[in-house]
Amino acid sequence: MTALISTQDLSVSYRGHGAEVRALRGVTFRAEAGEVVGIVGESGCGKSTLASAIMTLLPPNAKVTGRLDYRGENVLALSNEQRRALRGRKIAMIFQDPMTAFHPAMTIGRQLVEFQMQMPGSRAEKEERAEAMLAKVGIADPALNMRRYVHELSGGMRQRAAIAAALLMTPDVLLADEPTTALDVTMEAQIIHLLRELRREHQGTIIIITHHLGVIGELCDRVYVMYAGEVVEEGAVDAVYHDARHPYTRALIACDPATAEQGKGPLPTIPGRLPDPSEPIAGCGFASRCSLASERCRVTPPPAVTVATGHVVRCYEVTP
Repeated sequence: MTALISTQDLSVSYRGHGAEVRALRGVTFRAEAGEVVGIVGESGCGKSTLASAIMTLLPPNAKVTGRLDYRGENVLALSNEQRRALRGRKIAMIFQDPMTAFHPAMTIGRQLVEFQMQMPGSRAEKEERAEAMLAKVGIADPALNMRRYVHELSGGMRQRAAIAAALLMTPDVLLADEPTTALDVTMEAQIIHLLRELRREHQGTIIIITHHLGVIGELCDRVYVMYAGEVVEEGAVDAVYHDARHPYTRALIACDPATAEQGKGPLPTIPGRLPDPSEPIAGCGFASRCSLASERCRVTPPPAVTVATGHVVRCYEVTP
């Protein structure tokens, strides 16, 4: 089956100030219609860069190699105009900070109408569609909130409005970049519930990008675990969570407060720090922090080992 969106050996680096920062290193990823795919990892692992690459919204100083396919067509080979036609209509994104995703001097309603500029229909029809979408994502009194500015909405309402904006164009691919960041526990639960409802109705694919393992467990079918710009483990959520094989994945799960035993001392941490992205990585990016690492881990990139159907790990210490 042809994936809706996929990458093959996708690498992204940024040039500036005499150094080249490698944000993504050979990422291969796929998401098919009807599934929800998670991308998880700590800050700085390349999650948001991957999202920006999928949206073709990387800055001018970005150097991109590899393939990025939408329905089997290499998006990187398209013109700027052709890429622009895909954004919003075919590939849409719920940005990490809805406060900055909306224009502060325009009402929410006006922006939701203008987002539909490429769609047929009169302005009145677009206003009606926008109001209906706000109601669908759970915003009470949508007609009133259409006339409000982004700073007049609460954090949860802003996030719901951002979801409404992304859904207005009925995209095939919906990316959600840290959809519950900066929300309190109650509002986070509401947004997760909303996304769970959306997955039942959405005919395309939803990609959830987060550092929150609980969000992945609640919403996703498959997960890609990223570290230092590359995918180190991938597979079905249940398989990865209950039989994590990469040392980094195991450490990440062990550090999750939801899995830690209460009253057993401080939360575990992963010793060391992420490698400098401006320095070449010869072997495994996690080697300097891994208790199992040997000399070959520091010298040669580990192979991709298939431990079960669809469950792939990049580690020398893993056997099929």
